[in-house]
Amino acid sequence: MARGSKTGNRAVVREAEPALNNFKYEAARDIGVRIPDDRYWGDIPSAQCGAVGGHMVRKMIEMAEESLAGRTGTRRTVR
Repeated sequence: MARGSKTGNRAVVREAEPALNNFKYEAARDIGVRIPDDRYWGDIPSAQCGAVGGHMVRKMIEMAEESLAGRTGTRRTVR
């Protein structure tokens, strides 16, 4: 983490935190990572946690690109 940065794993915009949590679980489902009912991530291997984070980033980039291109709300499959 950069020196002086104090955000850690918290959402910068606190109101976005519930949506980001939902997004995290959606990303986990998309790639087949099963989260226990108690939502404890401690027993999930770090490689799978990293894959969830990577998938989230890819989806965020895709949404940003669509927004910049003026195609908000449409899905396009990249081949």
